[in-house]
Amino acid sequence: MLTTTNASNWIVGIAAQHGNPYDGATLTPAVEQVERLTGIRPKHATVDQGFRGKDHHPEDVEVLVCDKRKRTGKMRRLFKRRSAIEPVIGHSKSDHCLGRNYLKGQLGDSLNALLAGCGFNLRKLFRALMTPDAEPA
Repeated sequence: MLTTTNASNWIVGIAAQHGNPYDGATLTPAVEQVERLTGIRPKHATVDQGFRGKDHHPEDVEVLVCDKRKRTGKMRRLFKRRSAIEPVIGHSKSDHCLGRNYLKGQLGDSLNALLAGCGFNLRKLFRALMTPDAEPA
């Protein structure tokens, strides 16, 4: 489970999931983790079709499921931002060893996910600090 910011794709929540949980069941723990780590509760979550079904959605968070039939201008922009998380997942897997775990057990899985998220954010921060013209996102 990986959670990013809407505008600049900073990883604000990451956790290893054990077994094969239904995607919708991971949404409430993800929102709670983001609130615990940042102190801010998200107002909305843009998710894919795997999160359909309102049984697992948090009460006070607007969950926008990507649906081709219900597209307004604002929702279309949010759905485009949802697709921006795929490169974050890909870079985390290839550049930060999220795809291959050498640590043992569930604790090792959790540590590997946490360190991959930290590495992604640190690399992004260093890149912003070392580039003189770049604005920090």
